[in-house]
Amino acid sequence: MTEGPGLRERKKIQTRRRLLFEAAKLFTERGFEQVSVAEIAEAADVSKMTVFNYFDSKEDLVFAPMEEHIGDVADVVRNRAPGESAVAGVRRHFLAAIENRDPSVGVSDSPVALGLLQLIQQTPTLHIRAHAFFGLSLNQLTEVLVEEGEEPTIARIAASQLIGTRNALITENHRRLLAGEPIEEIAADAVVIAGRGFDLLEKGLGDFATRV
Repeated sequence: MTEGPGLRERKKIQTRRRLLFEAAKLFTERGFEQVSVAEIAEAADVSKMTVFNYFDSKEDLVFAPMEEHIGDVADVVRNRAPGESAVAGVRRHFLAAIENRDPSVGVSDSPVALGLLQLIQQTPTLHIRAHAFFGLSLNQLTEVLVEEGEEPTIARIAASQLIGTRNALITENHRRLLAGEPIEEIAADAVVIAGRGFDLLEKGLGDFATRV
């Protein structure tokens, strides 16, 4: 049997989670710029130095959960089963995330997830950093396709289409969440529109939008 994390590691995980929770709570209540690291430390009952032992900056307290998902698409493509295309793998993963109401694809209306989304949208510095995740995901997926033997430019073109489709779907989910629409309606529609989007990738644009 594989042993779980020891007491020391469990305490570190608990501290990290508490810091993220308290930071999210303060940020959503008062705004990002109005909250200091010292106040976050006090709310989490730790020292200011402890905060910086876990996170390099105040911004990291917002983005740490999101950064865990930067490599999702690259990992899915790298680990897909024999006979499964890159598009099919990314589609499968995306639909599973919708079913699980995963905040990483914009289908969670939990107070923390919704509050952080509103915070990012309302804070220019955070919005810029969130947008940069697109490039990081794109680079990682491109590297996977190149490792599999694809010519670099073609790998980047394919990666751009996969990441772009996924991000467009997530952006629409975010728009509807911020508009206050019911999460179950958003999720149901997200499955349908994701199907159409990934169908376009699988079949190619071809005669799509042909002018008559």
